[in-house]
Amino acid sequence: MAVRVQEAPFGAGDELDKFTAGAAGSGAVVSFTGVTRDAEDGSLDHMLIEHYPAMTQKALEQIEADARARWPLDDVLIIHRFGVLRAQDQIMMVATASRHRVAAFEAAEFLMDYLKSRAPFWKKEVTQDGADWVASKDEDEQALNRW
Repeated sequence: MAVRVQEAPFGAGDELDKFTAGAAGSGAVVSFTGVTRDAEDGSLDHMLIEHYPAMTQKALEQIEADARARWPLDDVLIIHRFGVLRAQDQIMMVATASRHRVAAFEAAEFLMDYLKSRAPFWKKEVTQDGADWVASKDEDEQALNRW
């Protein structure tokens, strides 16, 4: 099990290779990598992600424990970046391993929904026209409510 909150970029392929190699006995490994989206009009200069380190680490470790309590998981990886990110930078990664694919898929979706709507990160989009904090979206809350 690993929860990492970091400023440095990560290689999703390398992370997945290491994770899969450590998941001996698992029948399924599911991963998702999120990338920083450009603004709809292509004007994103960067996204600034802020957080309180101790609070964020504790919250992500708790959601990882919640996922392990709900599904029979052999391993979990959560990586989330902070700082300045440009369009197409990898922002986060979730990987789950289980003996069964349904558990691995559901746990990964659960973790992604939590990270999108409840993880204690604050995101500011900076464009040529100014900066705005990113507000939560109803569809993200609805996705989380299914769990």
